[in-house]
Amino acid sequence: MALPEFVNVINHGGQELLGGSWPFFWTLIKILCVLLPLMGLVAYATLWERKLIGWIQIRVGPNRVGPLGLLQPIADALKLLFKEIIIPSKAAKGLFVIGPIMTIMPALAAWSVVPFGPEAVLANVNAGLLLLLAITSMEVYGIIIAGWASNSKYSFMGAMRASAQMISYEIPMGFVMVIVLMVSGSLNFIDIVGGQQIGYFADKGVNFMSWNWLPLLPMFVIYLVSGLAEANRHPFDVVEGESEIVAGHMVEYSGMAYAMFMLAEYANMILIGALASIMFLGGWSAPFAFLEFWGGFGGFFWLFAKTFFIVSVFIWVRGTFPRYRYDQIMRLGWKVFIPLTLVYLVFVAAWMQTSWNIWK
Repeated sequence: MALPEFVNVINHGGQELLGGSWPFFWTLIKILCVLLPLMGLVAYATLWERKLIGWIQIRVGPNRVGPLGLLQPIADALKLLFKEIIIPSKAAKGLFVIGPIMTIMPALAAWSVVPFGPEAVLANVNAGLLLLLAITSMEVYGIIIAGWASNSKYSFMGAMRASAQMISYEIPMGFVMVIVLMVSGSLNFIDIVGGQQIGYFADKGVNFMSWNWLPLLPMFVIYLVSGLAEANRHPFDVVEGESEIVAGHMVEYSGMAYAMFMLAEYANMILIGALASIMFLGGWSAPFAFLEFWGGFGGFFWLFAKTFFIVSVFIWVRGTFPRYRYDQIMRLGWKVFIPLTLVYLVFVAAWMQTSWNIWK
């Protein structure tokens, strides 16, 4: 049974059982089906990062809690869950609590428009790309609030850096999305993937040559590097540069409030990986036609595999490169990425007007 038919069977059965109140419960079930696995993925992304960096540094990584260290994220989560949340006496208490919530909410809400298959999406809106850009740009407010409400010099400096960095790298990411919109002719993610499943190579069964990564390769690289900066990941992690300003905007946080910042960072990393897979790597389509299997479920496997690869590249970058200086980060964003994306936007627009247009 393919994925859409499987979903239709559940939907039909629920309507017969609960009648008019079913749509509310159906939406709730769909949200939980996205949120619970995502929380599990976020937890185990931390373990994979520690393992992979361990292997890069010729170490074993976590291997004590459970078989092969597989229960380490659960042990970490329980430890943080039972820690006391200490609110500094001079902090703005209301804002101090709101900060972590405002950071994690956009990281989770953005998944409402991310499709996992041809029909498997929470909200199949036509302006999905625009909605996602709007939701993710809200995250910087949580960091600014957390940094200011802590009433600490370190946290405020971290928040100032974070806000400047995230706003700077949203611009090239936005331009990359505009280029993807131009070649796809749609803001809908399902249509963007559909546009990569047609073409000369796709007809021959060599699907991966029809994906956007090849004609838009410079934009793909810029998107991934900007994604690292947007998620405050190494080598752009001056926000929480341990050697300079301790832990940046998170310096006064403990317990579950601190965990929420960490969850948001890893949720963002997985989100950027999923979006890069959808916009440039053909989403749920297999690299070769003969590798397609199990309909929608097989498609979900391919999307997961591509996202896992990109997240692993992010971790590999962390284990390889030294941290950028703050002025170098700003220069890369404003003087390199923004002009490059603008030039490529004009180039693609001109390309689309010629007889060599490959996106017809």
